[in-house]
Amino acid sequence: MVVSTVGVLAGAMAVGGLAARARSRFLLSRAKHPSLAGHPRISRRIASVLPFYEYDERSFFRCDNSPEVIAIRREEGFRRLSELYAQKFSRTRAATAAIARRASDLQFTSAYRVPFQFSRFVQERLSPGSVLSSAGGVTVTDLDGNVMYDVGGSYGVNLLGYDFYKACIARGAALVGDLGPVLGSYHPALHDNVERLCRISGLDEVSFHMSGTEAVMQAVRLARYHTRRSHLVRFCGAYHGWWGAVQPGIGNPALERDTYTLADMSDHTLRVLRTRRDIACVLVNPLQALHPNQAAPSDGALVGASAEAHPDLENYAQWLRQLRELCTARGIVLIFDEVFVGFRLAPGGAQEYFGVRADLVTYGKTLGGGLPVGVLCGRRAFMRRTREGRPADVCLARGTFNSHPYVMGAMNEFLRALETAEVLRLYRGLDDVWASRASQLNASLRDAELPVSVEHLSSIWTVRYPRPSRYNWMLQYYMGAEGLALSWVGTGRLIFSLNYTDEDFAEVARRFVAAAKAMERDGWWRTDPAASNKAIRRQILREMAVMRRRSWTARATFGEGGDVVPDDAPASQRSADGGSGPSPGYL
Repeated sequence: MVVSTVGVLAGAMAVGGLAARARSRFLLSRAKHPSLAGHPRISRRIASVLPFYEYDERSFFRCDNSPEVIAIRREEGFRRLSELYAQKFSRTRAATAAIARRASDLQFTSAYRVPFQFSRFVQERLSPGSVLSSAGGVTVTDLDGNVMYDVGGSYGVNLLGYDFYKACIARGAALVGDLGPVLGSYHPALHDNVERLCRISGLDEVSFHMSGTEAVMQAVRLARYHTRRSHLVRFCGAYHGWWGAVQPGIGNPALERDTYTLADMSDHTLRVLRTRRDIACVLVNPLQALHPNQAAPSDGALVGASAEAHPDLENYAQWLRQLRELCTARGIVLIFDEVFVGFRLAPGGAQEYFGVRADLVTYGKTLGGGLPVGVLCGRRAFMRRTREGRPADVCLARGTFNSHPYVMGAMNEFLRALETAEVLRLYRGLDDVWASRASQLNASLRDAELPVSVEHLSSIWTVRYPRPSRYNWMLQYYMGAEGLALSWVGTGRLIFSLNYTDEDFAEVARRFVAAAKAMERDGWWRTDPAASNKAIRRQILREMAVMRRRSWTARATFGEGGDVVPDDAPASQRSADGGSGPSPGYL
């Protein structure tokens, strides 16, 4: 009888445990964003089987089944643009090609400027090159002497203008020059940097690293160490560097089991945070206020109309306040990743801008005064790397070049400049300045009846395309022809430095509108009125299905080494050996 009772109780406990785990899994699933970006494991599996194919010259201009008169207009416009690029950027393109032969980073970024079906054809004819000879003010100059307005912003590093950073590097080098590149010991400038960073962050301690990615790695490691919990929460679409744990989807060959990717601004996410016991930290990139639950826009993934982006800053601030309250109640470490937005939104970064304090904050990019750096600021309780009474229980983080004297010198120049009247004047009314500029540009685009607009978070902009088209990404090349220098993500991200004057911006706006008019004239936005993103995606899926069938047929016929399709295959379905494959952001 006793044995029977024990068995019943054990069975009941097992069933109860299974029910609890099922409920926990159900709540976790509800907290995921429904897009593929919200399901990293699924997106990785899908990406691994997507076939590469590309359009030949004829199909390149007709993949949307446009009328022949429009296709011919596109061909003529593309030819003019190609001839202009060949003439205007000849030396720059030659130097870029020479570097790319052995520089894998450049090979990658060149391949993913546009959707993969168009990439090879565009690379051969419209590459602007990636080599520059000088920079000054708000412009950069290439090897052909073309002076272009910089709207790429050096990935966000260029906050105050290139002349400012040249001066930071020069004065910083002079400050630490007597010590030189001595490592393991510190220059006195480090003490001043630490004090200033603690005041800016409102936190107790600082550690230095060589990149923003490293700073994020250390923040997560410390959170796990001090909470004795395993999992981190990141939000759908947010970027935190290329370390595997914070980039669990496409692009990471490993399966990350200790990362939850949840929906931003979701009550379901809050419920997960309230109930789970394995969450060490919540990682927030405040840039997501511009496009919650969406990856950073990129022309390489632009296959139709772009997603809407209308930042609601008050709602996002309220979301951060909810996270702060809940993390405090649950003993979860709240981490702000301000590597990108730090100092761009306010002198005190996103914490000041949104009025919310985190437990740990990472900085990078512009903080180095033009040199590479990553910084972690945190509450003393979370920055300790040892446990009292347990000498072997440590949280290790080192680096040969962290606290490098020359980086500390340039950083000191940047931090001192933040407190000057000249720089503080740039921050006053900052949002109003950039909101007015965006409004003026959008008004000009509307007046010209152009199907394009801009959205922004202060000086961080993205271009929006309300009209579904296979060719929206072409705008980056018309902008290049007008003397606007973009980064490799194209119109997905425009980053302005704060030294842009109204006159500078007016010229950029004029060139932007001229580029859009030229693109409209050449027929790239002439599409079927019934076109939709859904229809475009269905078309692409059909093309991929054809390629998969041909791949299977070829393998059955020729074996694993057989050609996927012969060279004379239909133009719109041709595979290429060594093709770049689908864009990382394609899904």
